Amino acid sequence: MRQVYLDHSATTPVHPDVLAAMLPYFSEKFGNASSIHAWGREARKAVETAREQVARLIGADPREIVFTSGGTESDNLAIRGVAIANAQRGKHIITSAVEHHAVLHVCEALEKEGFAVTYLPVDRYGMVSPADVEKALRPDTILVTIMHANNEVGTIQPLAEIGRLLKPRRIYFHTDAVQSVGKIPVNVDELGVDLLTLSGHKIYGPKGVGALYIRKGTKIESLAKGGGHERGRRAGTENVPGIVGLGAACAIAAAELENENRRLTELRDRLIKGIIERIPDVVLNGHPTERLPHNVNVSVKYVEGESMLLNLDMKGIAASSGSACTSGSLEPSHVLIAMGVPHEVAHGSLRMTLGRMTTAEDIDYVLDTLPEIVTRLRSWSPLAGGAAGDKGEGNCPCTTTK
Repeated sequence: MRQVYLDHSATTPVHPDVLAAMLPYFSEKFGNASSIHAWGREARKAVETAREQVARLIGADPREIVFTSGGTESDNLAIRGVAIANAQRGKHIITSAVEHHAVLHVCEALEKEGFAVTYLPVDRYGMVSPADVEKALRPDTILVTIMHANNEVGTIQPLAEIGRLLKPRRIYFHTDAVQSVGKIPVNVDELGVDLLTLSGHKIYGPKGVGALYIRKGTKIESLAKGGGHERGRRAGTENVPGIVGLGAACAIAAAELENENRRLTELRDRLIKGIIERIPDVVLNGHPTERLPHNVNVSVKYVEGESMLLNLDMKGIAASSGSACTSGSLEPSHVLIAMGVPHEVAHGSLRMTLGRMTTAEDIDYVLDTLPEIVTRLRSWSPLAGGAAGDKGEGNCPCTTTK
């Protein structure tokens, strides 16, 4: 049976060259990067080389890169660290309703500690309006945190416009760029951000390592105490093999970005077009053009997302769903609900995210397999009704059902 992995937004396989770069630092090059002897100096050199590789990918200064355990820790450090360090200046934070939970849960925790948080709405494509950001600004606003690209629907946010609004007001601007770094061009100066989160395992690096870009001059409080590691920003012995892997993954991503972006965009559009043409009553979620090159998110009416996932898995196809049903919740994706997608439609969401090993033959296999699954599931659904004859509504890839 053919095996097709279409869940690259969840995690990616470690690139062979990344693994090769990491392996020596598990064995003969085992030094602690804080030690001053030869073994330690060797590890420190590797860490600083990786810091340069990460910085180069996002147009930053290496001294502005802090290594962490991943995207979640980076988001926590950015948001909580800025909030604590600047609380005397103000206690108002602005974010969006479609952020990753690594952002939303931190903001919710800060609300319990006396901070005020504004959760901005999005349009039907999942896009934040810069005008809404401007309207939400207050004299006590200290931080705006808006993701660069949504992890579920792939919509790319207008960060540069938002950054231009914030710069003259001297309000810190953070973005969770876990899904965009390595997939589309990312430059911290062009985006106007002061803090940026990225993660290794989303770009063919190892799990358990990430980084936070912190612009020089940003007032931020360290959350991990216990040492002067990472210029006092994050205490703890450096994960040298993981950091080396992250650096190597960033270097590969930089070299391959343009060609891979073009290739994945073609495959993405081929998959979207095929689904829309072969399956009636399907809605494309997210912006039709301002979206990540590898992201396909659709809602298939009259079918549960979890049922599609299980059936695809039996055919060797790995995907994911915007519905949280598989985690024990009856609530659909908070992202889709914020976009105005009805609950019953949101429950039928399916996210397929392509990667470097995805081929045109893989796409064709999915297009040959998915319609049969949907037809069979709909035949069992009391909700399907006249679905087979209702082929006009919701099939346009530029609209989301209201």
